[in-house]
Amino acid sequence: MGTVTIGVSIAVPEPHGSRLQQLRAGFGDAAAYGIPTHVTLLPPTEVADTAVPAVEAHLAEVAAAGRPFPMRLSGTGTFRPLSPVVYVRVVEGAEACTRLQQQVRDPAGPVARELQFPYHPHVTVAHGIDEAAMDRAYEDLAGYEAEWPCTGFALYEQGADAVWRKLRDFPFGTVVVPPQAGHADRGSVSAR
Repeated sequence: MGTVTIGVSIAVPEPHGSRLQQLRAGFGDAAAYGIPTHVTLLPPTEVADTAVPAVEAHLAEVAAAGRPFPMRLSGTGTFRPLSPVVYVRVVEGAEACTRLQQQVRDPAGPVARELQFPYHPHVTVAHGIDEAAMDRAYEDLAGYEAEWPCTGFALYEQGADAVWRKLRDFPFGTVVVPPQAGHADRGSVSAR
């Protein structure tokens, strides 16, 4: 039995995701192209590889109860000096993200865990780079704006190459109904 490192996040859609990823790389953040642009719901968490189906089932339940909500990014913030991070602020949708991450980390669920820092939804644009580059990221993106309807989240796995790859999307308000014996596969049924 092995372990895998997983994470759960809301992807920043195109064209915003690629643009922020390119900017992050341009600031000198070597990890930029290995991390899809996102808002974290569950930070990197090591689980037994055999636990992934239970995690997926739990996330499907969380998503089924969820509803789309507006997301809006505006301006920058930083966690310095506590943590070497510059980010784009989530100014609309933060409360919904906070509720989601609590549901994902439910103490009775398969990925219950304490956080190293209090939860603060954001989009990282610079991490662990030199101070001058961090200052440039903070200043260059101070006027950044983006918005979109958040319609779900995804489960990711970090590979041995440190690259994060999506395992599965979890759209809000849908329930996958397993086929009954002797019946054709019926696929997804909307819970709305």
